[in-house]
This record gives sequence, structure tokens and C-alpha cells, in this order.
Amino acid sequence: MKDLDRKVAELSKRRGFFSQTAEAYGGVAGFQTFGPEGAELKRNIENSWRAKFSDELGNREIEAPTIMPEAVFEASGHLDTFDDMIVRCPECGESSRADHIVEDNTELDEAEGLSTEKIEELFQEHDLECPECGESLAGEKVEDFHLMFETTIGPDSGNRGYLRPETAQGIFVEFPRFKDYERGQLPFGITQIGKSYRNEISPRKGLVRVRELTQAELEHFIDPEEDRPPMDEVEDVELKLYSRERQSEKGDLQRLTVRESVEEGVIESEWIAYFLGIATEWYRSIGVDMERFRYRQHQNDELSHYASDCWDAEADVSALGEEEDWIEITGFAYRGCYDLKKHHEHSEEDYTVFKEYDEPVEEEVTEVSPDMAFLGPEYGDKAGEIAEALQEKAEENPEAFEQDEIAVEVEGEEYSIPSERCGFERKTVTKNGEHILPHVVEPSFGIDRMVYTILAHSYDEDEVDGEERTVMRFDEEVAPTEVAVFPLMDKEGLGEKAREVADMLRSEGLSVKYDDTGNIGKRYRRQDEVGTPYCVTIDYDTLEEEPETVTVRDRDSTEQERVRIDELAEHLS
Repeated sequence: MKDLDRKVAELSKRRGFFSQTAEAYGGVAGFQTFGPEGAELKRNIENSWRAKFSDELGNREIEAPTIMPEAVFEASGHLDTFDDMIVRCPECGESSRADHIVEDNTELDEAEGLSTEKIEELFQEHDLECPECGESLAGEKVEDFHLMFETTIGPDSGNRGYLRPETAQGIFVEFPRFKDYERGQLPFGITQIGKSYRNEISPRKGLVRVRELTQAELEHFIDPEEDRPPMDEVEDVELKLYSRERQSEKGDLQRLTVRESVEEGVIESEWIAYFLGIATEWYRSIGVDMERFRYRQHQNDELSHYASDCWDAEADVSALGEEEDWIEITGFAYRGCYDLKKHHEHSEEDYTVFKEYDEPVEEEVTEVSPDMAFLGPEYGDKAGEIAEALQEKAEENPEAFEQDEIAVEVEGEEYSIPSERCGFERKTVTKNGEHILPHVVEPSFGIDRMVYTILAHSYDEDEVDGEERTVMRFDEEVAPTEVAVFPLMDKEGLGEKAREVADMLRSEGLSVKYDDTGNIGKRYRRQDEVGTPYCVTIDYDTLEEEPETVTVRDRDSTEQERVRIDELAEHLS
């Protein structure tokens, strides 16, 4: 464990940010409980995200169940592709993530996209060892491990379901309803903040790789031919980009504006570039250190099954002087029409949107109206599929219907249908529009990793009055507590006045903590460690002065000033 990683973990446990779940029963890897400070920090990040990506961008938020039926994940492709590579140690029996062992012990930065056979070769070539006991893993079999948690729905064990591995499918599967709510007008966005579940092989690093996680996702539905993002809103925002080419060359980051990144072809999709610009300003607003931040493009063999292009927002969570430690905090993917097409094909719903033309157009079409009175008795339950195959053939190869017999294939078997039974017809029709499958642009944020990044980037140590202190320099927008109120001591009316001030500030909408235990210096240190921006102290001068004043201490500078109580809320705001 790196030094900063260890310090963040110790502070988080001591001060109530996060800790391993059920430690009274030995704990369980991959599950973390957010304490009072961590839960508030997490809520503040979620609310800030909601304000930006839902409210400000004009998107609508939903809440879908965390368990969904098997058919949803059959359609989405997760049952076939949602795997990681596992290797088991023959000595200690520990299971480990095979690609992580490769990345940690070779010069390869990204091994996730490699085949199991290639990973086995690398284990052999580098004589890689078990991270738990040091036993050689050369020659051990590397296998795919399915990451989804399986369950049953209801008492019938045949009704299989899964805990969702991403919140996105809860949006995609309900798209026919959402397009009606939006009156079929593109573009529009649907957001969701919620839990997802992944049965990670080797959870690690506290909040970074867990089995239960919180995601904040935006699915933005567009007409790929017509819809363009409002680039002028972000065109001058500077992006730090690590493209495929720069990665393969071990080159430096590129610093380009959003506009330049598109014009120079570094980012192919205007929509991806636009959302990188929006997100950059948001990261900065919540306290991400932008000097320890970059956007890294996925390599071709690293892309998810649904994405044509993807850029990860990554944060370096190492300390100054430590080896860099980059973690993914957001994925920006251009998913095309993959998801809607899959659900359109597998379900009984229509996932298309009607796109009206500016002017009606005349178009020649080919249609077949098969004689079902002939097909039914002749081919039984295959009749419907044969009719569909005839229509597809008419659209693809209308000349074929000039023959006496029309050959079509259904489930690998060929059928020959007399042309006079096909009802083939060419005609000109007037069309007012067409049905299209929208494309999807997806920014997907890992909230738990955002919390960890903010903790790592806010952590600091300095010296005050000759004494070392630990201080979390949270941005005021996400700090768990905005102001702490102390009586100098809880006697002679100081405590009553302090509680009165605390209640007044709460009524003004501030997040307030009251503390009267220990000496004032210790109370300041406690609040510094949880990142409270301001401390208000009620002392004897408060009771004697007219108008009443208090001492306000700034967390970062530790400077103090006297402020009138009747002006205190406005001063803090």
C-alpha cells in the first residue's frame, strides 16, 4: 500500500469517511460502509453532479430497479461478454485478476483487452507469481470469470434475474416509454444515480475496486445525422488528452481546447468532446486537482462490446514523489445504436423514433404479400418466417422475383416458393419520414471513485503554531460540514449561546456541526481532519459585546476574524 493510500485509509476509518463492511464479523472484501462524513461527502458530490448533468443540461432523472430479468442482459450482451480473467494459485488457492498481475509486473499498462491465451504466454515469459504467497503461476490456466451476481425472482427458481452491472440498462430497456414522454423529439437525455454490482475477482484499494458501487450515468439520445452539440459553450475549455497514438509511443499528454481536439481529429465525436468540456469544468468545481488529471482514449482491443470510441477520465491518486497511480473515474463512450437495436430485436417493443422529413419524398418500394392460404398448409409453423424472408429478399434483390421459383433460407433450410404465390409488387409511395434508431452518447461516472479521488486530492499535512496537522482541503461545494460551532467552554452561558448560533445557521441552510468536547485546539484539529471550511467560536467577548460578535476561523489559512452574529450567515455564505 502506498503511503498516501495508507494515510487516506487510516483517516477515513478514524474520522468516519469509509471502512470495510461488517468488520465485527471479519469483514467482506469489496463492500465498504460510508460513515457520517463519507456519506455526506458522497451525497454532496451526487447532488453537484445532478445539478450539472440533469438540471443545468435540461435532462430528466429516473430511478430503475437494481435487479432485472435475465432477458434484459441476454439482449444487452452482458451474459456473453461481461467477464474478467481469473487465475488460481496452486499453492494457496487464492484467485487473482490475471490481467492486473500482468500490469503490476510487466511494462504493459493495459492488459484487459488481451486474450486469455496471450495472458498465459505472459505469465510463462515473465514467470509471474501469486501476489498472495509468491508461488509461480507460470503454466497455470487463465479463465474468464463472469462478473454478474445471479439471483432468482419470486418463489419460482426458473425465473432468473441479475443484479445490474451498470445503471444504463434500466434506461435503455424503458426507452419506448421515455421517447413518448419526450414526444419523440431528439436529442434528449436521461440520467440516473444508483447502485450497480460486480462480483470482482480481487477487490482492492478501498473504494476503487468494489463489488457494490454507485454510478451516475447520462444516456444522451441523438439523431447522428442531424444533432450537433452546442460546442460554443465549451470550445475554449482546455483538455489534457492521452490518445491511442500517444500511448503507443509512450508520448506526453496533449493540451488542446475542445474545439482544437475535434478539428485536429484527436477526438472523433463532437459529442464526446463536448461532454469532456462540460465534465472538465465540473471536476474542477468539486476539487479535483487538474494537475493530476487526464483523459485517456481506449485502445481498440480495450473497447467494450457496445462502444465505437471511449475516453476515460483518470485521476492520479498518488502523493508527490510516489509512483503515479492512475484510476478511472469516468468513461465517455459513443455507444452508437447498439443498445436500442438489441432491445428492439429481442423485445416486442418499438425502439425507433419517427423522423419527419422537411418535405415529403417519393420513393420506389418493393413489397410482397404472400398467399398465406398456400404457405400455411404447405409449410406449417415455418410459414411466418418464410414470409419475412421473402420480404427481406424483395428489399435486397428484387430481380430475383423475375424467376418462376423464389429460393429463401430459414434456419439453415432452403425453401422454394412459386413466384405467383409471393404477391411481389413494385410501387411508388410518398413518405413523410422514416423510423430511425437513435445513437447514444454516455458519460458514466463512478461516484465511489470520485469520493476516493477527492479524499486523495484534498489530503494535506502542514504545521500550525509548531504543531503538525492533517487537513482535508475540500472544496466548499462538497465539504461534509460547512461550519462547526464551538463554545469556548460549556459553562456560564457560552454553551447556550453556541447552540443558539448553530440553530440559527442551520435555519439559514448551512450544514452545521456543534462540538463542545476537549480543548479548543483539539476541536479545531478534528474539524481540519474532516475538512470543515470554517469554525465559529463563542467566547466571553460574545456575551459582553454589543452588537454580539464571534470568532470565525478559516480552515486553510487558520486566520481568525471577529464577525457580528447578525451578519454571520451572510458572511459564511
